[in-house]
Amino acid sequence: MSDKYDLIVVGGGPGGLAAAEKAAAKQKRVLIIEKDGWGGTCTHRGCIPTKALLACSKFYTDLKKLKRLGVSIAGSAVDFGAMKKHREQIVKVAALGAHKLLVDAQVETRQGSGEILSPHEVRYTSPSGESQVVTTDNILLAWGAQPQILPDIQVSGRILTSDDILGMTGLPASMIVVGGSFIGVEYATVFAELGVKVILVELLDRILPQEDEEAADFLNQELTRLGVDVHTSTKLVSLRESDDGVGMKSQKVNKYMELRAECALLCTGRKPLLYQEQLTKTGIDYTGAGIRVDKNMMTSVKGVYAVGDVTGGMMLAHRAALQGKVAAESMFGGGDYICNENFIPSVVYSHPQIARVGYTERRAREEGLKIEIMKSAYSANIIARAELMGQGFAKVVSHQDKIIGAVIAGDHAADLIAPMALAVSGGLTQKELRAWVIPHPTLSEIFAPLAG
Repeated sequence: MSDKYDLIVVGGGPGGLAAAEKAAAKQKRVLIIEKDGWGGTCTHRGCIPTKALLACSKFYTDLKKLKRLGVSIAGSAVDFGAMKKHREQIVKVAALGAHKLLVDAQVETRQGSGEILSPHEVRYTSPSGESQVVTTDNILLAWGAQPQILPDIQVSGRILTSDDILGMTGLPASMIVVGGSFIGVEYATVFAELGVKVILVELLDRILPQEDEEAADFLNQELTRLGVDVHTSTKLVSLRESDDGVGMKSQKVNKYMELRAECALLCTGRKPLLYQEQLTKTGIDYTGAGIRVDKNMMTSVKGVYAVGDVTGGMMLAHRAALQGKVAAESMFGGGDYICNENFIPSVVYSHPQIARVGYTERRAREEGLKIEIMKSAYSANIIARAELMGQGFAKVVSHQDKIIGAVIAGDHAADLIAPMALAVSGGLTQKELRAWVIPHPTLSEIFAPLAG
């Protein structure tokens, strides 16, 4: 068989997988090359392992509620080794599932590295070092991202990135989490629920600065209740490892503080993984923020596409998967998919969860939109009360009666945001929502008052 392909995908994360499957469904010959593990960062260092750990910590902390429900549990304890084993098993299943989907779709898979030589040539190098140049009509770059390290910070055995933390074999007594966005908040939740003394430091004036302010403030209160020591508007001045831990010098306004813990976790964001020499040689336009793409995910070079974290923006697995479908349809026809950032939901898997889609209240006001806010509380929902879900709320932002945004703060927000994402992407109005019949009694009844 010829070594010519219709599409070569470099990177086996959510974006690369989706593009490969979609192209193969159109009867195209597709090769996908993955350097590390099938499923990419999401499966091995991001979405999947963190959610497995969050499941463990939530089950443990929820034991405290059982006495109220008439269930008595004595002698409960944390077995971090068993939790790690559970996490590894879930990752393994997810990676095997990702590879099986490709095989079932008749996509050719190769483990190794792929180097872009020209808009139609890729050099594949196997783990054993054997190389082969393969040709293609189209190339899709799905290189992913990597942790962003602040200047003058030296990663070490006690100063860890969000990638490194997964190698931890035991629980520390205390931890400083640097960065209060998605990753930092989720890890702060895990470790605080498992009994670690957590200090969370955020440079800006609130945690989750990209999310709804009310939701961020609500989560701040919940983290504080959990025992997390939250410091906002706090600048990291220096972070050093010592024999018995780490010391962090920080500044809040004109006041300096010295914070100490057994270890530190750097959650200061992720940046696109850019192989600059390949991009420059091929003539692909990029900045430090990522590879530039058009609405079809094509780069500045015809026939070369890029999707996922490497394009910057919202670094979310489901966004990458959508971009992969858009790219494949741009190459081979279809055009049923569009990538509109306003329609992409985001979830913070803290306890409780925060989920949002579309406009926040603040963004809408900053853009001068005349909006209406509808809000519903968990405390008014009988299932939330029966299952001891605590506080929470759902909020809808409407403009000219059309739903343009929604946020949910509370248990199961990750699942509850799905119908709101459909409402926002479909341009539904509050009047149209009145035809929505919601079963009783359910947590989803939290949406009933939002229809007016």
